[in-house]
Amino acid sequence: MAAPAMQQPSYLLANLKMDSTTKPFLQCCQELVKVIDDYPAKELHLIFPWLVESVFGSLDGVIVGWNLGFLQACSNRYNIVMDFLNPSGPMMKLVYKLQAEEYKYEIPVSFLPGPVKVSIQEGVLPDCPLLNNKLHFPLSGLQTLSLALNPFEYYMFMFASSLITPKNYSLGQHVSSLDSAYFVLVDTYLKYFLPTEGSVPPSPFTYKRGSVSPPAPRAPSVPFAGYGIHSTSLLKRHISHQPSVTADPAAQEIWRSEALLQVFVEMWLHHYSLEMYQKLQSPQVKLALLQYRLSMSSMLCQPLTPPGSGTLDTYQEPFTPTEEHVLVVRLLVKHLHAFSCSLKPEQVSSSAHSHTSPLEELKRVVVHRFVQQKLYVFLQHCFGHWPLDASFRVVAWVSYIQPWRYTGEKTNPQTDQNKGVPEKWRFFVQENLLMYTKLFQGFLNRVVRTDLVNVKNALMVFRVAKVFAQPNLSEMIQKGEQLFLEPEHVLHHRQHRCFLSPGHGGSFLSARQPVVTDRVFRVKSHVYGLEGQDCQYKQMFGTELRGTVLKLIQIIDQARQTAKKISDQSAEVAANNSFMSWFGMGSPDLNYTFNGGEVDDTGACVKKTHEFLERSLDYLCQIFRLNAGQLSQLMATLGSGQDDGNSKQLPDCVQGENGLILTDLGRMQVINGLRRFEIAYQGDPELQPIRSYENAILVRLFFKISSLVNERFGGHMDALCSRPDFLGQLGRHYLASPEAAADGRRRSPETRLTAEGYRRPRLSLRMLASYRTLLMLLLLYLFGALFSFGLMSSTLLILTVGFLYGLLRKCRFLPK
Repeated sequence: MAAPAMQQPSYLLANLKMDSTTKPFLQCCQELVKVIDDYPAKELHLIFPWLVESVFGSLDGVIVGWNLGFLQACSNRYNIVMDFLNPSGPMMKLVYKLQAEEYKYEIPVSFLPGPVKVSIQEGVLPDCPLLNNKLHFPLSGLQTLSLALNPFEYYMFMFASSLITPKNYSLGQHVSSLDSAYFVLVDTYLKYFLPTEGSVPPSPFTYKRGSVSPPAPRAPSVPFAGYGIHSTSLLKRHISHQPSVTADPAAQEIWRSEALLQVFVEMWLHHYSLEMYQKLQSPQVKLALLQYRLSMSSMLCQPLTPPGSGTLDTYQEPFTPTEEHVLVVRLLVKHLHAFSCSLKPEQVSSSAHSHTSPLEELKRVVVHRFVQQKLYVFLQHCFGHWPLDASFRVVAWVSYIQPWRYTGEKTNPQTDQNKGVPEKWRFFVQENLLMYTKLFQGFLNRVVRTDLVNVKNALMVFRVAKVFAQPNLSEMIQKGEQLFLEPEHVLHHRQHRCFLSPGHGGSFLSARQPVVTDRVFRVKSHVYGLEGQDCQYKQMFGTELRGTVLKLIQIIDQARQTAKKISDQSAEVAANNSFMSWFGMGSPDLNYTFNGGEVDDTGACVKKTHEFLERSLDYLCQIFRLNAGQLSQLMATLGSGQDDGNSKQLPDCVQGENGLILTDLGRMQVINGLRRFEIAYQGDPELQPIRSYENAILVRLFFKISSLVNERFGGHMDALCSRPDFLGQLGRHYLASPEAAADGRRRSPETRLTAEGYRRPRLSLRMLASYRTLLMLLLLYLFGALFSFGLMSSTLLILTVGFLYGLLRKCRFLPK
């Protein structure tokens, strides 16, 4: 490449684009490093959007980029990419270099999460701190709005968006895992910009203009987080032209940490359905909630008209989180807990904010102010849309409700389990009450519809039950419910307290707000802030949920019984499996299986299933204080209605217009393998699939022979079988299909119509293609050879014996 002073920026960008398609990847990265070092920010400004898009892909998914989500450590590119993108690498050097010059880069609002995008396009500023002072108003109207982001925010926005942007990957390319480059980079950025030890490293790059400058300060009237305050029209609030104020020097120290966290939270957690959007963004709900929180009973609040009158499609975001998305969210939750738990003990009890560093102040409020609301809504969306299988274990719910696991203290798992939850986490449990109670109820609703005979599902239930069975946790949850259910008139007679959050004009880094000692007020604020003031709270330890728990205990016990039956059946099959079964001497009924088990649910897996379910029962009894007598009575009631014969009965169902319809009890019986429908082939017996105990060549050959005979002599067979005398009965015995002639079998209407075509008398030679029949014939011919019978003599003797056997059975001298 030419020297920086001789080459124009347009040529620089054109050359880089050409090199990216013609030169090896390593050489391209080396040249990019040289360009970043040699060229000034004025020229690098034009290549920055192209470079970021080349790495992370385009927002519309057309450009895939470097495929960070599928780049594994075994790849040759892995180390090159990680060195280029690490927080102290060339890419971040370029970001800081441009940051010093205060360049801006635009992101169309159409690429924001659905709820944010719709709210902005309808003229309402959503509760999104990332939007403060960054909206760019074009002359064409609100539909073409864009965000003006600084280089650091733009880089992190593109990085976070690449996780949720649908890409056009080639076949076989989707192999993302926890050791992918993207997952490792997320972990690296979190540890660098939100460190649990020490402070955020300062920018290692300084220039003539001085150190890297933070973004423009926020105006006092713009809330930092915005949770709990009603939205205001953008037309009345000119955000892009608000006056700047003197920046707090302490606040500028961690602006990169704030920016990274805001981008991650907004892009990964701000996704939910129409109902939740209307509940959280509606001005009526927010005004009512604000009035309640501030205890302004004298203030009249008239209902406002909802913003916009769009249809369902206008608001609805067709978003379903992927497993990779949820795993990254879980990583974020775990690190934020570790970051928050690293708060120095003296800072927890300190009341003088002036002595608290900005990073320590951020640790104190990061989980509650940044993550709680959006994560709760995101988890509710996952609970309602995730498939009913064991992959639900990746959802970050259990990680969030156990912050004490991420304190960094080394403890013995056995001792820690018996010790229980430390008392200092009581306030966290109470201020996150819905995370424990309502989401647990959602989990129960999923479990009662899940196949618990599957070892993976049983393990998932066991882990959740083990979490809630930790000593002290159920008492903390129950105490939180008691605080929330305290009568309203008691709260109104208390001293008025202003529970200021950043959404009410406060700031994370401003003077500490008055400490709120009223736990009732905090718990109510939490519940009403997430569910609205008109929420109907269902107690976790109430009567209604207790009935659901008892139902789950019954289902678990039934699943245990089914697992035992599967284990016993597997043992019998293994014992009877011999060389003769290859010839069909075993049971020919290949349709007989337990519906409750999967292919791998045998042997050791079934034993693990039984163990997981057994321990889950113990944990549920500890959580809901069920003694041994109550459990025994419940199991006895269940056992009185279950016996070995029940497994052969039809599931519980009712007769509908189009046939049998399963009831809720019937679905539970089918899912857990307690009862099943009889699965049998009901088509033409001659056309059923070739069995493993049949010779495929002989089946096809005998079918052709039988078809020729039936076509040639079909009329004679009909005449013979229609006779009322003994010959007619004998003809019907040999020529009629036993499957088609079965009177007691219930068939669907369509099956009865199609069965008329093969109920006519006909010859069937398919039984001769069975290995068992061939083996018996071979033994009979060998036996005849011992007595000097020839081939024709043995054949006539076999046919005679077969005819006499059928004749005796028809005359009822032999049992059928």
